[in-house]
Amino acid sequence: MDWYDKLSDYFPEHEMKNPQHLKDLIADKDIYHKEENSEYITLYAEFPSFVFIDYLLVTSKQRGKGIGTRVLDGFKAKGKLVLLEAEPKDPDNDDAQRRLNFYARNGFKQADQIVYERENDEGESFRMHILYWAPAALPQEEILTKMAMACKEIHNYRSKRYYGRVLADPEEVLRLKTDQV
Repeated sequence: MDWYDKLSDYFPEHEMKNPQHLKDLIADKDIYHKEENSEYITLYAEFPSFVFIDYLLVTSKQRGKGIGTRVLDGFKAKGKLVLLEAEPKDPDNDDAQRRLNFYARNGFKQADQIVYERENDEGESFRMHILYWAPAALPQEEILTKMAMACKEIHNYRSKRYYGRVLADPEEVLRLKTDQV
């Protein structure tokens, strides 16, 4: 699985799904798709009312040529909400900053009222940003609802089989900041 190796070389280990988990999503879920060519790899789920981009990688030789923008434009052309996860800014991780800048240049906003906190295999917590692009204004409660669906249908699909646990129980990993007391 050359495409998996490319993804795992680029994305942080705690963000990578088990390769068989991804194979099963591609094979068994009509909503889950993989597009791969010499320029990019993307794995995404297309729901009736939104698209969840699980992974997007422009190959290193192709970066800076507008390919990532073209891929995102294709998703935006569907005319529905586009969601994805991204690592927060980290002074020790230039790639994370480049990714955030890239998505911002392409019109994505951070769902800044949503806290998204998961655990890696060692039980250590890590936060992720939820980024979104929407064709019209959208309340963050609706973004949270769509992200919860992505967690249930994508992250948690057969997760107990591959990880021995639920990866992202929406009740535990997602909350609106207004929920805090």
